[in-house]
Amino acid sequence: MAPSADRHGYWGQPTSTLDWCEENYVATFYIAEFWNTVSNLIMILPPIYGAIQTFRDGLEFRYICSFLGLAAVGVGSWCFHMTLLYEMQLLDELPMIYSTCVFVYCLYECFKQENTTSLFPIALLLIFSFSVTLVYLHWKEPVFHQVMYGTLVACLVMRSIFIVTWVYPWLRPLCYTSLGVFMLGFLLWNIDNIFCNTLRASRHKLPPGVGVATQFHAWWHIFTGLGSYLHILLSLQIRSTYLKHRPNIKFVCGVWPTLHIEAQKTS
Repeated sequence: MAPSADRHGYWGQPTSTLDWCEENYVATFYIAEFWNTVSNLIMILPPIYGAIQTFRDGLEFRYICSFLGLAAVGVGSWCFHMTLLYEMQLLDELPMIYSTCVFVYCLYECFKQENTTSLFPIALLLIFSFSVTLVYLHWKEPVFHQVMYGTLVACLVMRSIFIVTWVYPWLRPLCYTSLGVFMLGFLLWNIDNIFCNTLRASRHKLPPGVGVATQFHAWWHIFTGLGSYLHILLSLQIRSTYLKHRPNIKFVCGVWPTLHIEAQKTS
């Protein structure tokens, strides 16, 4: 990660254990990392819309929690990058664990009867979340959080690939698009970390509008936010297919995909 820049702003000296490659307080005195902050809108606004639509369709509460969990990550990440305070870092990183646990529950319990609750996986995921939280609060090592988050994502990837390979192969395009977009974000996250000095130097040479395109951590937010959103749609599609509902994909403003579910009519 990049060292803290010399500039100081509204939120004072950073106290977080991470400080990313975007230089601090360049765009405005009130936001430490401007582009890393505003890029979180993709993880806030669409999931809120998705939660509202899911509620209107009368779908299971777990999917409302999935959308709201993604929105919570976006809000936490917004606060973290805006302030670079340790408390806000926790508000970003811990919801990543909690929301992904909800994703795991939804995907691994997708072939159960409607409105049933399985206590064992819930207890297992709660123990995992509590343990990660407890360890991370005492051992402030970002790599630990990243490994735990990566473990949950790996569980989602394996389960998704199994389902689209052996159960619903017609969902492969959505599954692989979600995975591919997410992995593209992960690639850019690594480039931003490894080549930070080169990226910072290039931004001073490039026109401002072009230099913004090198803010790869902001692109990580955009691509992982989209990939996570598409994963929730995949999970909803799998669940609605199993329950014999009729999913209908619509596009808001002709661009953003949303899933509308109609119950199967019986004659």
